[in-house]
Amino acid sequence: MRTRFAFRSSRPSRRFRSLWLAALGGMIAAGTSLTLPDLSKRAAAAEVHATFGLCPTGSGRNCVVDGDTFRLAGERIRVADIDAPETHPPRCAREARLGAAATHRLRALLNQGPVTLERADRDTDRYGRKLRIVTRNGKSLGDRLVEEGLARRWQGARRPWC
Repeated sequence: MRTRFAFRSSRPSRRFRSLWLAALGGMIAAGTSLTLPDLSKRAAAAEVHATFGLCPTGSGRNCVVDGDTFRLAGERIRVADIDAPETHPPRCAREARLGAAATHRLRALLNQGPVTLERADRDTDRYGRKLRIVTRNGKSLGDRLVEEGLARRWQGARRPWC
């Protein structure tokens, strides 16, 4: 299996920053007032190109763990805007079926092309996973899983699927 991985950050280049800082210094010296742009949201988003498999027992490089968790270059990513059924272990047969379907669907969605990872309200969860909103062309993949009945909106806590 061939893995492609490219990470493009929307952070400005060093040359751009140097030019911007020089311009800013000139404006300050001239007494010009300005409002600084909020780059934090842009800097927290990155476009990702990768091919995903299924994670063997939760480990792997570019793979899907379950319907709301995947690994990218070995880093654990939690899809922050949804709650998907558990697969490790499921608590009932219904949760097992839904969890397997959500896992395979997330893998298919991730493999359809580049996605953008946007930082959620917090950087990580209590398990150390990166919390990210995963989008393609401005549409959340989490929303897609919710629309298909394979996940539900994240409301701050897990709720039972059984």
